[in-house]
Amino acid sequence: MFTEIAERYIAAWNETDPQARRRAVEELCTEDARFVDPLGVAEGRAEIDATIAAAQAQFPGFRFRLAGPVDGHHEQVRFGWELGPAGEPAPIAGFDVAVTDGSTRLRQVFGFLDRVPADLG
Repeated sequence: MFTEIAERYIAAWNETDPQARRRAVEELCTEDARFVDPLGVAEGRAEIDATIAAAQAQFPGFRFRLAGPVDGHHEQVRFGWELGPAGEPAPIAGFDVAVTDGSTRLRQVFGFLDRVPADLG
């Protein structure tokens, strides 16, 4: 279950069609979901969708991918990720810790940045 949640989360961040991305966020996140990382806070599905769109605009052609195993217990899941051009080494990496609603939807996501080159920030 935890790996599937992480895969759906990464897929939402890679979805470039606005309508499909919005649907993916609605299916993945609770109505009051909250996303927090060092760059900001997004509260609710609309703000999470807008945050994803902004990341895609900032890094055109970059794709998210899982990095390493997905780990989870109780209502928590954590996973590493990378962001970079497809088929090339990723210049950006981090990990997220997410809290589910006890099922397959995310209530909260806490993101951490491990590698961000100064020229990409």
